[in-house]
Amino acid sequence: MNPVFLQIGTFTIAWYGVLITLGIVIGAWLGTRMARQRGLNVNLFSDMILWMIIWGLVGARLVFVLTSWGQFADIPFPRVILDIINLRAGGISIHGGLIGGILVLIYYTRRYKLNFYQYADLCVPGVAFGIIGGRLGNIMNGTDTVGRVTNWAVGYRWPDSARAFHNGMCQPNPNPNMDLSKYCQDIGGQMVMTAPVHFTQLYGVIIGIILAVASYYWLRSHKPGWTFWQFWLWYSILRAGWEETFRLNPLTFNSYLSQGLDKAGIGLFTDTQVISIPLIIVCIVMLIRLRKQPDSPFPAEVKVDSPTGGQPQTR
Repeated sequence: MNPVFLQIGTFTIAWYGVLITLGIVIGAWLGTRMARQRGLNVNLFSDMILWMIIWGLVGARLVFVLTSWGQFADIPFPRVILDIINLRAGGISIHGGLIGGILVLIYYTRRYKLNFYQYADLCVPGVAFGIIGGRLGNIMNGTDTVGRVTNWAVGYRWPDSARAFHNGMCQPNPNPNMDLSKYCQDIGGQMVMTAPVHFTQLYGVIIGIILAVASYYWLRSHKPGWTFWQFWLWYSILRAGWEETFRLNPLTFNSYLSQGLDKAGIGLFTDTQVISIPLIIVCIVMLIRLRKQPDSPFPAEVKVDSPTGGQPQTR
């Protein structure tokens, strides 16, 4: 598992960025295709996608830096600025990316007086595929979104060849609940973290696949916003209830911690789990409200090129 996809001299392209980009491109293609089928403004939607990607990356990096400031606090100025904007070094927050993208969508729909939910629903497949690509990239990076040490049968022993993982995990961590260096051994002249951990990166991939398949069915609804709120609901439930429960993250509230070679590898409650509780409640309320509303047909007017080469006509 090598985090580098391509290296030319000192310039490198990481698998993480390549896989996330691929996921977003697939989702954008699907969303644009559905926008055309539904009679929405395809050109405007394409512009939205471009700016949602840009500001989504900004939001994703900003939230990661704010929630992981300990990684940057001791770096001297001005080098810390370069480290903060260096996305190639890894470190983004999915929630931050979603917030950045949603703010762009709000701006466009208000400026052009569009139905926010009609366009937001079509972004869901792109987010789902982006999650899949991001978590596959985490696997290639090795040190991202690592799971807790466990004695469960699902525990994954990273291969000795996954040097990015072992080099990262064998560095002492000042937080004893986050320190895996105590499980490291010298094998063949290299330090290897030998303890089995929850394969939380793969859990994230599976969550993305579930959301991608589910969005196919959610998008059949004629209630604008149904897909949008279903996605937030189930992403929050699956991320907080499954992936985050077994992920090696600091605890906001140390209510329960069970990790080690003789334990399950469970931690409650992390920041993501705490944030997910009110978000789940909001999603349920919004879905109940939408369920009571009548179906709304997709826009009937579709712009097509004039057969005479003149101005676009409608039908």
